[in-house]
Amino acid sequence: MTPLNRKILRDLWGIKAQALAIALVIGSGVAVYIMSLGTLYSLEETRDAYYERYRFAQVFAPMKRAPKRLESAIAAIPGVKTVTTRIIKTATLDVPDLAEPATGRLISFPETDEQRLNKLHLRQGRLLTPGHPDDVLINEAFARAHNFTPGSTFTAIINGHKRTLNIVGIVLSPEYVYALGPGALMPDDERFAVIWMGQKAMEAAFDLNGAFTEASMTLERGASENGVIAALDRITAPYGGIRAYGRKDQISNWFVTNEISQLRAMGNFAPPLFLGIAAFLLHIVVSRLIQTEREQIGLLKAFGYANEQIAWLYIKLVLVIVMAGLAIGCAFGTWLGRGMTEVYTEYFRFPFLYYIVDGSIYLTAALIGIVVGLAGAVFSVWRAARLTPAVAMTPPPPTAYRTAWIERLLRLRTLSEPNRMILRHALRWPLRSGLNVLGAALAVSILVSAIFFLDSMDRLVDFQFFRVQRQDVTVTFTDTHPQTAMAEIAHLPGVLAAEPFRSVPVRLIVGHRKRYENIIAIASDAHMFRPLSTTDTPLRLPKHGLALSTKLAEILHVGLGDRITVEVKEGRRPVVTLPVTALVDEYIATPVYMNMAALNRLLGQAPSASGASLRIDSSQAERLYRRLKGMPSVASISIHRSVVQNFRRTIEENMGVMITFNIMFAVIIALGVVYNSARISLSERSRELASLRILGFTRREAAYILLGELALLIVPALPLGCLLGYGQAALWTALMDTELFRMPLVVSRDTYTWSIVIVLGAAAVSALLVRRRLDAMNLVQALKTRE
Repeated sequence: MTPLNRKILRDLWGIKAQALAIALVIGSGVAVYIMSLGTLYSLEETRDAYYERYRFAQVFAPMKRAPKRLESAIAAIPGVKTVTTRIIKTATLDVPDLAEPATGRLISFPETDEQRLNKLHLRQGRLLTPGHPDDVLINEAFARAHNFTPGSTFTAIINGHKRTLNIVGIVLSPEYVYALGPGALMPDDERFAVIWMGQKAMEAAFDLNGAFTEASMTLERGASENGVIAALDRITAPYGGIRAYGRKDQISNWFVTNEISQLRAMGNFAPPLFLGIAAFLLHIVVSRLIQTEREQIGLLKAFGYANEQIAWLYIKLVLVIVMAGLAIGCAFGTWLGRGMTEVYTEYFRFPFLYYIVDGSIYLTAALIGIVVGLAGAVFSVWRAARLTPAVAMTPPPPTAYRTAWIERLLRLRTLSEPNRMILRHALRWPLRSGLNVLGAALAVSILVSAIFFLDSMDRLVDFQFFRVQRQDVTVTFTDTHPQTAMAEIAHLPGVLAAEPFRSVPVRLIVGHRKRYENIIAIASDAHMFRPLSTTDTPLRLPKHGLALSTKLAEILHVGLGDRITVEVKEGRRPVVTLPVTALVDEYIATPVYMNMAALNRLLGQAPSASGASLRIDSSQAERLYRRLKGMPSVASISIHRSVVQNFRRTIEENMGVMITFNIMFAVIIALGVVYNSARISLSERSRELASLRILGFTRREAAYILLGELALLIVPALPLGCLLGYGQAALWTALMDTELFRMPLVVSRDTYTWSIVIVLGAAAVSALLVRRRLDAMNLVQALKTRE
């Protein structure tokens, strides 16, 4: 081993704690990078392989009822490769261990022919065989929620008839990787089932012999999806076709794709922050190490070592720290990635989920880490290489202290001598002090931007589920019913109030922009379901025109007073032009509201309803649920309490993992910044502090001078960190702003408080470690002259 390499090892041993802190910060950035991109690539590879292997359709065309002969017309559309047709209906389920009714989506399954598209993956049991009309397959999530196995049974109300269904197989489907019930925002595995029933049984149950309700298809390579969808809309319109849509708009695939996008955002946002802090720490450590080793550098040059050898000496020291960080980051990131992959196996229902980290990810992480390390140290190394032996072997001139400008400005004549020493030392190197403040502030900001997610979700839940949707139960009908049917609903046991709502599929057209939505119509005096205006007050829907969510108005580039062409996609399908008369705030989806009386006039129909919002007596809830289970006109029931609980549970499970990681990384950064600053300050001022001890200062007083500067720099870092954290939270809300889901920008006092407390705790630990080293300092050794 060469002398210079031995010197590197001795130097590393001397700064082992600081080097470890920097390596941990580098490791944090690399770990997030590998975790995010590794999980991202794993999800993408798994999704693509699953879709291809099980032939997930590319275009879907739902309709009311179409004859089987229409399938050949669809197959003749230019660009269509393969077509399958099926029946999809909704049923109310009576599950033995569930008091409230569940909802089932019934899908026809060909017992004799092989599935050409949307093939099922069999987990347990067997597939359907002819001659057993009550045999069904169910999705695995619902089976797990109720401990169903092949041979279990449950009851369903199918087209008004009560039937006991026998489970013969438990399956997964590429259509339901993320299974959502009607109108749901989060999966509810207890209350929503996907059920595959034999084709003949479905035709008989719903009087659809020789008919179907949905066509799904794949396309030829290079075919125009938009062109195929336009042709489908024309062909299916006479049969109640609402709108055809592509795979990108299929709800399960949309959620998977959105999660992949969020992982990509995390991989692009967090690592640069951590690695930037690591570069800053390396700059500080290497520059101060070189400053304390000036004499050694001079001696090395005097003995004939070239500038390049001196530079390479410190570059190798930096590379050792970087490599340690890369090793930590790669190992920890791979472990985290595997953990995240296991979480996603519960979150998304794939038959397989491989954790695949391409070698290029590790290589890229290594290159980024090395570049960051060299960038942080290059200036200091360049200065070391330029030192001449004569200058290097001369001790640096003593620091010139003087009355600080802040002392003159604030006339702080009453400051004690120790406090003046603290203040003047901090102001003597404003850039260094500012960078230390910034480092601690970034630790606070990361915590604020992590914990704020809980504040945001609390606000969203309060807004959406307690201010906009205030009903206890939402009942959706199998078909549109006259509002006179509301009397039957209102007289059910336990119902205190019932308000109708109407949902109508439409296409909105503004210039070249087109958008499919459902107009939700409610009475002008509705109390349970009431949109809120942009001023956060209940909106009384105007007697004419549309009330758009602000997000939809942004997408369509419209404002108050602008006119929108509305193509109704049911009934007589009128086409009208309506003004935008109100804007509403919504965090979920892009709803369009309309006064129910105005919608009835537009459709030229008698008052009708698609469902009802109910306020109920909780003591009568079970009686009500039993009655609803037996009503053939009821397609689905949503229990407000269950929706909120499920939403909170899903959010907390997913946010909890991310918040834990961010807290851990923020503590590492806080320790890295604060401890490095204090340790380097101790090494620089050891002679000064030893002199004070000899002059009579106690250990406590000497520690006060050293750690007082640390406290002085932490104090401004706290409000700055809170401000930066708010900015990062705003950035996160912008990144998470999608058409389906938006996060309100809300940061509570508790979030700021916890962020500050955690960073102060990290600073206290750093101070304790430095205080122990200060107490153990050898005064004689520290006072020896360096010349």
